[in-house]
Amino acid sequence: MEYIAIGKIVNTHGLKGELKIESWSDFDEVRYAKGSTVYIDYQDELIPVHPVSYRVHKGYALVAFEGLQDINLVEKYKTCEILIADSDRQDLPEGEYYVDELIGLTVKDEEGNLIGTVIDVEETRGAQNNLRVEREGMKDALIPYVPEFITDIDDEEGVITVHVIEGLL
Repeated sequence: MEYIAIGKIVNTHGLKGELKIESWSDFDEVRYAKGSTVYIDYQDELIPVHPVSYRVHKGYALVAFEGLQDINLVEKYKTCEILIADSDRQDLPEGEYYVDELIGLTVKDEEGNLIGTVIDVEETRGAQNNLRVEREGMKDALIPYVPEFITDIDDEEGVITVHVIEGLL
């Protein structure tokens, strides 16, 4: 089974076992709903845990898990990642993609000329995300992930078509 990291435990919160989680997911309400299962990656072992409470405090998810509602039981999980099974991934609307779906795609200009390969999607605070494109024999290019530049994503062919303007590359 495949797993996807959705956050990182940055600290504990209070004495009742709540964990402060830096979330990388847009679906925290679903991920940490009662009855759901997430996994803590602790010393290369995936430990299934079930949320009993979830709230947001100062931009962090605060989550308590069944059977772990004591600070002494959860302190060891600081810096561990939280994962979900790939099969639990939410479906996205048409035209939206998860980061890992974009990495590895070939990037071409509108004339079909090869630019390179997406090696990362860099998130920015408040601005658009950027595709980091590795180019053979040149510095990586950062291409804004906005419709003005990304004209097409062909899932089946694995190709992103980019509108190139002067200074972009």
